[in-house]
Amino acid sequence: MPAIDITNPDVIKFLTENYEKTTHLRMRWNQVHGQKLKKAATLNREEKGYFEKDVLEKCVNLGMATITRDHFTGAGNKRKKPIRDGLHIPGIADLRKGHSIIDVGLGDAKEDPRLAQPDTDLRRGPVMRPINPKEEALIYKGIPHFGRRVYMKSRLRMAPEEKYYFRETTGWECGWRLRDSYFAGHGPAHGRVWHLTRGSLSRSGPQPDPDYYKELEKRGATKCTNA
Repeated sequence: MPAIDITNPDVIKFLTENYEKTTHLRMRWNQVHGQKLKKAATLNREEKGYFEKDVLEKCVNLGMATITRDHFTGAGNKRKKPIRDGLHIPGIADLRKGHSIIDVGLGDAKEDPRLAQPDTDLRRGPVMRPINPKEEALIYKGIPHFGRRVYMKSRLRMAPEEKYYFRETTGWECGWRLRDSYFAGHGPAHGRVWHLTRGSLSRSGPQPDPDYYKELEKRGATKCTNA
């Protein structure tokens, strides 16, 4: 929008008339409301003897109607049936579905009846696998059979995954379920194979460092260590 040309005589006449009209309106308003302005500016009002407690009580009484209205409205909304957008709301019965020991394939309810828990049972599953009754009977054999010692030796020969469902200590992270790894399927067919020793003795593979890589011996008297 272009600016007004204030040098135009018609524009100057229009502005002058509006300024005078506005001035007269302000003077008229001040004459009508002059007493109220003077009373508000001087603060010479009649004291009504109100205390802070009276002011707070007045505000509380005015708000009681709103509280009562909201109370009845809230009580009515509580009786209404909520709108559910989802067709299925997961609950407690869905927490164990697909995550139990049986579902992940680590156990069977026929071998361990403790695993046959309903989905609503949120208790922790068993930690140890069931013990063979023959091994369990070894514990109660005393001298001279030394049942506890024999039991511990027999359990020591078992892999950790054969005794527990999950890793219970950080020391089991190395070697846990080793039979399912690549090394179990590609292990030695007969006895043990010392890869480092075999590679060191062969012409190909890892070899010891040459002599010129060793540190130089210092000249002078040396301590005899062959004694």
